[in-house]
Amino acid sequence: MKHVDWTRKLTSRKFWAAVVGFVSPIMVAAGAGDNEITQVTAIIMGGATLIAYIIGEGLTDAAATGNTGKEPEAEERVATK
Repeated sequence: MKHVDWTRKLTSRKFWAAVVGFVSPIMVAAGAGDNEITQVTAIIMGGATLIAYIIGEGLTDAAATGNTGKEPEAEERVATK
């Protein structure tokens, strides 16, 4: 099975547009009114913006400190002891 890069997915505008495109018709089918659909769409896109910002800042901070979030190789662990 292929590994999914969730960081990339959650920061993708296309992904969030697809989520909105999936949720909106379901709400229409369920009988939701225009106001409710607009509110849910706004919440999804607002949440997407917040998630993208947090992940982006985390990646920027990690790059600035040189921390990639990966475990050091065995040689690196021995060399630092």
